[in-house]
Amino acid sequence: MITPGINQELQQLQGVYQLVTEFLVTYSFQLVGALLIFLLGLWVASKVSRLVAKQFKKHNVDITLSNFVSNLIRILIIVMVGIIALSKIGISVTPMVAAIGAISLGAGLALQGMLANYAAGVTIIVTRPFVVGNTIEIKGESGVVKRINLGMTILTNEEGEQINIPNKHIVGEILHNSFSNKLVETQFNLSYSTDPEHAISVLTELLSNNPYVYQETTPNIGINGFNAVGIEMSVRYWVPTQSYFQHKYKVNLALYNALKQAGIEIACPIKEVHIQHQ
Repeated sequence: MITPGINQELQQLQGVYQLVTEFLVTYSFQLVGALLIFLLGLWVASKVSRLVAKQFKKHNVDITLSNFVSNLIRILIIVMVGIIALSKIGISVTPMVAAIGAISLGAGLALQGMLANYAAGVTIIVTRPFVVGNTIEIKGESGVVKRINLGMTILTNEEGEQINIPNKHIVGEILHNSFSNKLVETQFNLSYSTDPEHAISVLTELLSNNPYVYQETTPNIGINGFNAVGIEMSVRYWVPTQSYFQHKYKVNLALYNALKQAGIEIACPIKEVHIQHQ
C-alpha cells in the first residue's frame, strides 16, 4: 500500500520528468545547435590564437607581446561564440551583460590596486620599454627581466634572488635599461710625476684584449680631474649584466696588475705632521 506522502513524492518526480521531457523535445535541436556552435568556436579560437602566435614568431615579435595578443584574441572569440550559443537556445544576453557590468564595477572599486597593476602590465607589454633578457633598474632594484606578467614583472639578480615588482611601480617611474650589458665606472689617482698618456696606453691595451670586457663598445679612459692626491683617472667599460660583479672584480684586478707591472704608481693621500718643540 502506497502512503499519501510517497504518492505525493511520486507525483512530483513525474511532474519533473514531464517538464524535462517537454524541454528536451522542444529545445533539443536548439541545444544541439548551441553545443555545436560553442565547440566550433573553441576550435576556431584555438586555431586563430596559434596562427597569430606563429605570425608574431615569424616576424620576431617579442614573446610577451605575442602571448598577450594571442590569448586576448582567443578569449574574445570564445566570449562572442558563447553569446551566439546562448541566443541560439533563446536566452537573452542583455540582462546578463548588465549584471556583468554591475559586478565588474563593484569588483573594480574593490580591486583598484590589482587593476592598476594589470593596466600597467598592458602598457608595458604594448609599449615595450624593456623585454625579457634586458637588465633594468627601477626604484633602487636592479636585475635581469625573467618574465613579464600582467600583474608584476619578475627579475633575477646575480645572486640568484627573484625580485617581484608590481607593474604599477614601473609605469611612470624613471627606468634604467642597460639591455644585456652594464657600464662599469672606476676612478683612481696617479701621482703627478706619472705620465698620464703612458697610463692610458697601458689600460687601453689591457681592456682591448680582456675577454671579460664587452668589445662592441669602446672603453673610455681619460683624466677625470685633479685633486690634492694626484691626477684623477676615470675608466669606463662594459661587461655582461648577468655576471656584472664577477667580471668587474676580475677586470679591476687586471687593471691594477697592469699598472703595477708598468711601474705606474697609484697615488694615495699623505699627511705631513710637523711637531714644533718649545
